[in-house]
Amino acid sequence: MSGERGIPVRTGQVAECEIVGLTHEGEGVGRYQGFTLFVHGALPGERVRAEVVSVGKSFGRARVTQLLAASPERRSAPCPLFEVCGGCQLQHLDYPAQLHWKRRHVVDNLARIGKLPVAGEEAAGGDGSAAAGREPVVVHPTIGMEDPWRYRNKAQVPIGRGEAGLIGGFFEEGSHDIVEMEACLIQQEENEETVRAVKESARTLGISAYDRASGRGLLRHVVVRNAAATGQRMVVLVTNGREIPREMELIALIRERVPGVASIVQNVNTMRSSVVFGEITRTMWGEDVIYDEIGDIRFAISARSFFQVNPEQTERLYRTAVEFAGLSGEETVVDAYCGIGTITLFLARHARRVYGVEIVPEAIEDARRNAALNGIGNAEFAVGRAEAVLPRWQKSGVKPDVIVVDPPRKGCDPALIATMLELRPKRIVYVSCNPSTLARDLRLLEDGGYRTVEVQPVDMFPQTGHVECVIGIQRIDT
Repeated sequence: MSGERGIPVRTGQVAECEIVGLTHEGEGVGRYQGFTLFVHGALPGERVRAEVVSVGKSFGRARVTQLLAASPERRSAPCPLFEVCGGCQLQHLDYPAQLHWKRRHVVDNLARIGKLPVAGEEAAGGDGSAAAGREPVVVHPTIGMEDPWRYRNKAQVPIGRGEAGLIGGFFEEGSHDIVEMEACLIQQEENEETVRAVKESARTLGISAYDRASGRGLLRHVVVRNAAATGQRMVVLVTNGREIPREMELIALIRERVPGVASIVQNVNTMRSSVVFGEITRTMWGEDVIYDEIGDIRFAISARSFFQVNPEQTERLYRTAVEFAGLSGEETVVDAYCGIGTITLFLARHARRVYGVEIVPEAIEDARRNAALNGIGNAEFAVGRAEAVLPRWQKSGVKPDVIVVDPPRKGCDPALIATMLELRPKRIVYVSCNPSTLARDLRLLEDGGYRTVEVQPVDMFPQTGHVECVIGIQRIDT
């Protein structure tokens, strides 16, 4: 026993278990004498021996020590660093199976947390009362990629000190130890080329790497962006201090070695924390932004702009959001959490007027610039919290027919949910990167007089456990 009454395992024990599911972090869900073990490296349908590494009151964690019966969907991970990196969790799972389990994860959260019935699935959890008298939610198959590799247009690489000097790659899973890496199979090759050139340039000039233990050294991160539509590249050097020795030589080397570089930027971060960016950003050479496109809309992207990292899937995600909004050209639409205006400008092409709100002032500046860049005159933007700005707009006569939300992983602020229920738009479109907080928020909207109609999962991050969704929500009395 573990010392806890009723728990059949202890730390260090090797347990034989059947794997019945998959978590959103890519761990196998195992059962041992009725107790749940999340097993790193195991896949659904497998039987494994696993060493228990931690035990809690309701579940434990373990690592595979022996594969007794392998899943037919298991494959060899093509990346040699897969076992230590942690950036990808599902390279060892066949891609069609990845898409299946991402949809399964969405369905399970809708049922367990949202208490929502799903078409073609078993009834929602609990007593089923929340599902009574309503049509089940349609959860479509996950939209995947034809080629689920080399999709990321942004790389964010920590820099540190190794035996041979400056290194850069990734944090080893579960630690802050940096492992040197020259290739990543989910990064666009242009990003690899750029990071390699920056590291070589820094080594050539003797620029010091940041040491997290002592807080000394200069170069903390190298962040690069690649704009496939224009061929432009951006390099961001995150430094532990303002002064960069031999700065002009460093700029010259980067320009010489990085094809298409259009912007070289410094961000200063002197905080003793894991936060990547500091508050001070300056352009060292070139433009403040680079330009990329999603569909037929062009975006100016600055060093700290949020811009989706998978452009091919982003276009599918946004076009689904426009479809679920059901726009005829006469609607007033509000885009909460609008960022730099990506979804807003897609919506503006199909609505009478669109209003975007975002708490980050720099993002709203970018949004306004992007609207002007595309000649879109029916979009208006404001800085602030959506739950505060929307009532102010309502008092000035703005009555939204559709509200679109694309919140961070923590989901919508409860005050925004309350505000949407007060404004009572005909439709709500929810873009989510976290199925559990999505299900929680859908339950609140359902209890407030709305019905979740359909869910479209989109695989924005192949080879990882993450899944994004677009959800169409209808007011019941329309």
